[in-house]
Amino acid sequence: QQLRQAIEECKRAILALPEHSERQKDAVVRLIHLRLKLQELKDPGEDEPNIRVVLEHRFYKEKSKSVKQTCDKCSTIIWGLIQTWYTCTGCYYRCHSKCLPLVSKACVRAKVSHQAEYQLSICPESGLDSQDYRCAECRAPVSLRGVPSEARQCDYTGLYYCSSCHWNDLAVVPARAIHNWDFEPRKVSRCSMRYLALMVSRPVLKLREINPLLFNYVEELVEIR
Repeated sequence: QQLRQAIEECKRAILALPEHSERQKDAVVRLIHLRLKLQELKDPGEDEPNIRVVLEHRFYKEKSKSVKQTCDKCSTIIWGLIQTWYTCTGCYYRCHSKCLPLVSKACVRAKVSHQAEYQLSICPESGLDSQDYRCAECRAPVSLRGVPSEARQCDYTGLYYCSSCHWNDLAVVPARAIHNWDFEPRKVSRCSMRYLALMVSRPVLKLREINPLLFNYVEELVEIR
């Protein structure tokens, strides 16, 4: 509480001091130090375990203090210098230590291991109403009007996600490549992006069975047939 009061007093002092003056610059530096101290109290990381297992994620505590990442759970910046953070060794999901108890999606590495197959329908949309106007992953309320949160469609699953679960990442969608020989990257959810990244090197597509006509039109395929 004393730190919060000191921060507020420092902010008022900065506004009251002459702009660009040395005293104002000193006050800004003091404010930064106070805020860092407050963050340290909120997120004490030295006693955190090196390994945490959550929903089949195997999280390892990161040692890097200089790399700036974004938390996959809360979508805010991870300040490695003052915050403890973890990375899943299976799907590379990154998050603050304080966000670990809030992780609600299982590691996609498990899905790749147990059910290594692609969605082969092109953007199989069923409508936002079929999701009860909620994010397909975290179940937060969403709408196409952006109130309370924008509904973003994943071109791979066809489902809608909130802005915290869908960052407009781009990825090549297998169904479009197989059916239309279309390799243009499309917007996908974070979960789909991780799944596609883990699946990219797995030989699970049998083109001769899925779309044999491709061999008649794609020169590269004719050569390797």
